[in-house]
Amino acid sequence: MKPEEKIEKITEGIRNWFAANGPAADAVVGISGGKDSSIVAALLVRALGRDRVVGVMMPDGVQPDLEDSRRLCEFLGIRSYVVNIGGAVSGLKAGLAEGTDLELSRDAGINMPPRIRMATLYAVAQCLPNGGRVANTCNYSEDYVGYSTKYGDAAGDFAVVSNLTVTEVLEIGDALGLPAELVHKTPSDGLSGLSDEDKLGFTYAALDRYIRTGVCEDEAVRKKIDHLHDVNLHKLRTIPVVADLS
Repeated sequence: MKPEEKIEKITEGIRNWFAANGPAADAVVGISGGKDSSIVAALLVRALGRDRVVGVMMPDGVQPDLEDSRRLCEFLGIRSYVVNIGGAVSGLKAGLAEGTDLELSRDAGINMPPRIRMATLYAVAQCLPNGGRVANTCNYSEDYVGYSTKYGDAAGDFAVVSNLTVTEVLEIGDALGLPAELVHKTPSDGLSGLSDEDKLGFTYAALDRYIRTGVCEDEAVRKKIDHLHDVNLHKLRTIPVVADLS
């Protein structure tokens, strides 16, 4: 299917979902300045109109690429807010230090901001006069290997590009006419100081090819992808009930 055909189907899907789940509600999307949030925001504008899309920028203290997020919001002509989560992150860290004898782990430190950002998006959504619905911005490649934070960026009311690989998301971004420097910006989590590919240990091109064709010549990479997929499947499933009491 061509990118333009995918865009039409996604646009129709967004409209249908909102017709059933919030006919007057606005779409709320966290804007990071990267490809996924930029493309999701653009698709929401296409489906609902710019007046019903709200972009939220959530720097953790100082965010060097915040201007990329501002530029995207200006390009799309959408309402936007900046909510600095630095105080909330610092407050939670201080609360853990004061209330427990636990040492903040690296993973806890990395995943804390995304979870606070998701709480922020829902707070904004519930403060809007017509209510809001929060968009999930994860893509299929990230979801496949669990490259997301459970109840952080992996959450949301509806997903827009979660059935598209990174390669396919980039194609849609180009077809939508978004600024190339945003669509093709080197992806990173903005938390660990590493690019996504450096952190994962393989390229999105290799991952996407394996997902779509089952082909991966590098056996070590294939095993790593399979392992990450298996151990992170819990992120894609609803909360399990541990016992059937019927």
